[in-house]
Amino acid sequence: MKSKVWDALADRVLELGPKPTISATWLHWRLAKDEDAVAWLSFDRQGASTNSLSDEVLTELDAVLGVIEAGPPRGLVIRSAKPSGFIAGADINEFRGARDPASVEAMVGRAHAVVDRLEALKIPTIAVIHGFCLGAGLEIALACKWRIAIDGAKFGFPEVMLGLHPGLGGTARSTHLIDPVQSMTLMLTGRTLDARKAESLGLIDAITQERHARNAVKDAISGTLKSRRLSLKSAILNTAPVRRVVAGRMRARTEEKAPQDQYPAPHALINLWERHGGNRPAMMVAERTSFANLVVTSTAQNLVRVFFLREQMKKSAAERRDFRHVHVIGAGAMGGDIAAWCAFQGLRVTLADMKPDPIAGAMKRAADLYGKITRNPIEARDALDRLIPDLKGECIRKADIVIEAVPEKRELKQKVYADIEPLLKHNAILATNTSSIPLEELCFTLRVPERFVGLHFFNPVSRMQLVELVSHAGASADVLAAARSFIGQIDRLPLPVKSAPGFLVNRALMPYILEAMLLLDEKMSRDTIDGAAKRFGMPIGPIELADQVGLDICLAVADMLRAKLDRPMPPVPDWLRRKVDAGELGHKTGKGIYEWKDGKAVKAKAESAPNIEMVDRLILPMVNVCVACLREGIVEDPDIVDGAMVFATGFAPFRGGPLQYARSRGIKNVISAQRELTEKFGERFTPDTGWDRWASKP
Repeated sequence: MKSKVWDALADRVLELGPKPTISATWLHWRLAKDEDAVAWLSFDRQGASTNSLSDEVLTELDAVLGVIEAGPPRGLVIRSAKPSGFIAGADINEFRGARDPASVEAMVGRAHAVVDRLEALKIPTIAVIHGFCLGAGLEIALACKWRIAIDGAKFGFPEVMLGLHPGLGGTARSTHLIDPVQSMTLMLTGRTLDARKAESLGLIDAITQERHARNAVKDAISGTLKSRRLSLKSAILNTAPVRRVVAGRMRARTEEKAPQDQYPAPHALINLWERHGGNRPAMMVAERTSFANLVVTSTAQNLVRVFFLREQMKKSAAERRDFRHVHVIGAGAMGGDIAAWCAFQGLRVTLADMKPDPIAGAMKRAADLYGKITRNPIEARDALDRLIPDLKGECIRKADIVIEAVPEKRELKQKVYADIEPLLKHNAILATNTSSIPLEELCFTLRVPERFVGLHFFNPVSRMQLVELVSHAGASADVLAAARSFIGQIDRLPLPVKSAPGFLVNRALMPYILEAMLLLDEKMSRDTIDGAAKRFGMPIGPIELADQVGLDICLAVADMLRAKLDRPMPPVPDWLRRKVDAGELGHKTGKGIYEWKDGKAVKAKAESAPNIEMVDRLILPMVNVCVACLREGIVEDPDIVDGAMVFATGFAPFRGGPLQYARSRGIKNVISAQRELTEKFGERFTPDTGWDRWASKP
């Protein structure tokens, strides 16, 4: 039977290595048998740059496994034909809009059957992994008897970021392969491991170089390479009494960072392991049901939506132009960190300032940053080598893009432009990091305003994904396209906005922050106010945010917006001006509204529970500004508004962004709540006229 199956494939002869092999091809899979009677299964999903698992892909894999079962080779090797990596996960398009958990569970059940069939093969099965092996990709690898990583491979279960947990048997297989506490931590955090860490945990069996992959496969098939087995300690951790204790601790820690009513997935995962961790088959069955119930939650659907918004924004910057040299003027907190990030992304960066001390401080912060974001000392060293002090600005002439990041003073910025514009290369871009000043007020003195744009980064630069790409009437379309490409080149997400006071993000944030200041005036404690925002889902409260940004900057932006916008805003309390005059600016001075120690705000527990009215006073003004910015054409796409607010402010990701929150709550309900606040507190809560076109929507 074995020879007949392979002989039936003889009409499709492909090359695998130096010798001819017998092969069969499906749409997404290619199966080939080499001279040693080992089958090599190559995954190359058509029409995609990365491999992901869909229902169609798994149906084909099931057919492939049928062929292998009918005529078993000496072993089966699974590889990716994509340069990007092994498998990036499941095709989450198939879960968008899902509402019926029963139909999801049926689909997942079919997928389980295929992966179980792979695991049940009576021959050696080896996953040879390069690049990314994430989510469902790692679950496929776990169903093989051996996992061999090409050096540089990355592993992880990122499903929690989408409001889910592994759904193709990964919860049971991983907790019965490696230390279950380590496995649970990997799934609960969604973090990615390099190959060395994965090997030390026992997640993979060996690491090799690409040129030695065939020899590693031979070692696995011959039995020389020993597969991992669960240790006695790990087996004990999977016993019911120990699971109950450990799960209780996990649950308490998880609740602090991801409350169950906002993010149910990590809690569902803990419950799954606590109840079924000692029984692998039972955990497999329970996993399917738990996964299906999570898919249909609003949290998962909103997080999946946010994922696709990120992908959409990434694609908008996909056209690459070759930026090699960045020159940054201003080595303060923002300028220095912009320079450090660009250097880490592989660009040559020169950093200028009026004095050497700020540059020295920026270099130290860069070294500290690189020590945190990479474990590779050579990578950190190389990034520091690319970050070059340039006190006199001698390298301006060589730069492809010059980013001005001096203090928010119009006259100062214009003086900088007057000094440097004659020195720029003819095709260089001149960008400002202004956070709120309309570009028309900055560029009217320029000789060539066409090449002037805004690149508004957010603090901290290394963590905030968004950059506002600010245009003005005289900006060249080609320069704007090039600037968008630059944002993509440094691994950031571009938000195109038209020049206007505060652009989108700061204009939306300022009413949120100022309303919190008024609540302080009403004798509500700072911890209660911040607690209300965090319980809504914000990463930090508005008081702490103001301290982090700097009370001086908040005051300057608030005064500018009040002067330039034809709309009532919350008044600025006198005590805030006094704090700024006294130099109590927040995090950067060690004292603001909070005291700051070791880089953290000193907090107490919330003194009283926030009510719905308090949350509405903080959140609805942000939503209202987003509607106003759409009406005014500052941003064109409501979906991108949601993405921008999530990626720049951390706006409750599980709610999908401010406009998605309004849709979910009900547009009429949101308008009604704003009108009630207007009657009670004043015209600053008046619904924007842009709501009118949405009022008829549910």
